[in-house]
Amino acid sequence: MNKIKPLFLTSLTIGILSGISIAFIDTRPHWDDAGISALMILISAFICGFISPQSTWLIALAVGIWIPLFNIISTHNFGSLLALIPAFIGAFSGYFAKNAYKGIIK
Repeated sequence: MNKIKPLFLTSLTIGILSGISIAFIDTRPHWDDAGISALMILISAFICGFISPQSTWLIALAVGIWIPLFNIISTHNFGSLLALIPAFIGAFSGYFAKNAYKGIIK
């Protein structure tokens, strides 16, 4: 059984908090820039995936699930599920960058 590492919990907490913050900004009435929201999700997921490459898919969900969740509940907008794409791209890019960084250092 894998032990949960403190670095993973830190990364997961940062991912959840940043995801909720991005979703809060994205659901404001006068905010209409999906590109900036997607970029913020991508960068946040990249950083969290780089910090801890353990359970990368969970980190991607922790960052990216909040925009679809808020939008589906408030406006029944299922198209916001597309926000998960930059979250997964960012988290797995961070994972691969961390592995490449480890390879260079050795």
